Amino acid sequence: MTFRQAAALSATLLAASFLAGVAMADTATMTRDIEGVSLHDGPHDMVAYYRAADGGALEVTATFLARDAEAFEPQRIVMALGDGDDVSFAMPGYPHALYRFERAGSRVVVSVRPVRRTGS
Repeated sequence: MTFRQAAALSATLLAASFLAGVAMADTATMTRDIEGVSLHDGPHDMVAYYRAADGGALEVTATFLARDAEAFEPQRIVMALGDGDDVSFAMPGYPHALYRFERAGSRVVVSVRPVRRTGS
């Protein structure tokens, strides 16, 4: 394989991975106390972090701002996650996006994905 062919292949693989990422749900992972993450897919921009809490829980704070922010104030949730907890919800007025918080040990994965409607 020539250098030019290798460069073309690398560019093609890079473009394919970028396009695959665009089609996937937005996901971010927190692995330590007060480490901030953000999501920008879905109808809200969101930032989140966690702090160690009593009883081994991790207290997760997430602040959401709707893209049509002129109509809404930021919304904040605070939840204590035990090891193995998995919480999913939609924001009021935005049933098309499902936000999920999953804890495993010191790792909290936050994601948003579109909700597919069934029926009418």
